[in-house]
Amino acid sequence: MKKSAARAKTYKIAVIPGDGTGPEVIREGLKVVQAAAGKYGFKLDAHMYDFGGARYLATHEALPDSAAAEMKTFDAIYLGAIGHPDVKPGILEKGILLRLRFELDQYINLRPVKLYPGVETPLAGKKPEDIDYVVVRENTGGLYTGVGGISMKGTPHEVAIQEMVYNRFQVERCLRYAFELTRARHSKAAPWRGLSEADRKAGKTGKLTLCGKTNVLTFVFDLWERAFYEVAKEYPEVKTDYAHVDATCMWMVKNPEWFDVIVTENMFGDIITDLGAICQGGMGIAAGGNINPSGVSMFEPIGGSAPKYTGLNVINPLAAICSGAMLLRELGQAEAGDDIETAVAYVTAKKLKSLGAGKMGYSTSEVGDLVVAQMA
Repeated sequence: MKKSAARAKTYKIAVIPGDGTGPEVIREGLKVVQAAAGKYGFKLDAHMYDFGGARYLATHEALPDSAAAEMKTFDAIYLGAIGHPDVKPGILEKGILLRLRFELDQYINLRPVKLYPGVETPLAGKKPEDIDYVVVRENTGGLYTGVGGISMKGTPHEVAIQEMVYNRFQVERCLRYAFELTRARHSKAAPWRGLSEADRKAGKTGKLTLCGKTNVLTFVFDLWERAFYEVAKEYPEVKTDYAHVDATCMWMVKNPEWFDVIVTENMFGDIITDLGAICQGGMGIAAGGNINPSGVSMFEPIGGSAPKYTGLNVINPLAAICSGAMLLRELGQAEAGDDIETAVAYVTAKKLKSLGAGKMGYSTSEVGDLVVAQMA
């Protein structure tokens, strides 16, 4: 959604393969995006970084102080997975993932929830046309900023406080991104979804649902809701809707076809995107992006490092491949990104037995080869 596409252009990509099976899925993702680059006449210059658990164990440093500034010299970041069994949970996640998100101001977490043909969903009777929406999660505010603390730790009177803090600037820029995305999703020949006949005749071009908790979190979501409907006045062609987060979870399971784009705050977004992932068939197909529309964005499969499968060449690389497609779209190479997604849909429909590790009917590297072959 930024940087204009240019034929024969070279894009600098920082690659962080990470931990566990991260290097294996990133290997296949790079294979596919490089094939797309060759087909569509641009180049990707990949630079490898060893940030992750092994480096932390050797240096006791999650991320060098110079890392964020160095990442700003790239056009995008491509990440495999972070998480090492010998490193206490939270150290790498906060020290690498959250730090890069905050220091690079990647204020949007973008999560497509899309059921590909041939992929099983636990939602009975639902088909690919029923599960095709996007979650826009605010990515730099809320509970995850760590505002709060602990007093009298270890005593019967211990107090722990962690506060959900937002300012109008953070909320409004996230909402504007979501409105723009909703409009853009229907700017071509996209099917009308979530709209009545009257809405279609009135020229509506998509539906944006604010997911919140206005009945309990009355301060924070008063801000979100007021800003939502004020910004909506600038987008009269976009249908607006509101749902409490608990109701959102129910409708994601019962009627996912009701959703087009969902926008929400940081913690709620973290929760509902994992629900979305299982609804679309599991972590093996779930791609995500941490977006700074005017800066450097980072793309990753949302599953973990799956250390028990490390080195076996059996892990599913499709989430990483789909993340690569998102990366190309963000760079302005939408045609190449769409081509990758079309190839993935063919592979899930015609080739794979399952998305599960060791159950695909093909190895990790063979799945990457299948996607490349379909793009040829």
